Amino acid sequence: MAGRRSSLGFLGLFGRSGDLRQLDAALRGADLHPALVPEGVKLTIVNLMKDHWPEEPPPQAYPQVANLFGYCIAGPETFERAQGPLQRLDAERRIEAALETGDSFDARIVLMALHAKLINAEVVERYGLAAE
Repeated sequence: MAGRRSSLGFLGLFGRSGDLRQLDAALRGADLHPALVPEGVKLTIVNLMKDHWPEEPPPQAYPQVANLFGYCIAGPETFERAQGPLQRLDAERRIEAALETGDSFDARIVLMALHAKLINAEVVERYGLAAE
């Protein structure tokens, strides 16, 4: 069985794939406009999700991924203003756990934000992140 492919659409003739539409909606829910995230980054995120959930990422996975990614982009204070203190603490806990385990799904999301140069400088400094 061939793997499901993501599609950006083409000249308005073909629509975006469902996974990219779900990610865009989740990014909006995390107070991050999807237009601020390059399409290549979004494609990489959905491909990471497909690797992590080989059958199909569950619908609740998209908001979780978007919240972590949104925290990385917005930084702690801006993220907390938009999402609240509990969501901020959850994102921070996930980053700390990702740093402890090294190669995890959350670590890959944080690394994607870092490599795409979209990550907030305060997040980089707080967690001592560096791309090699």
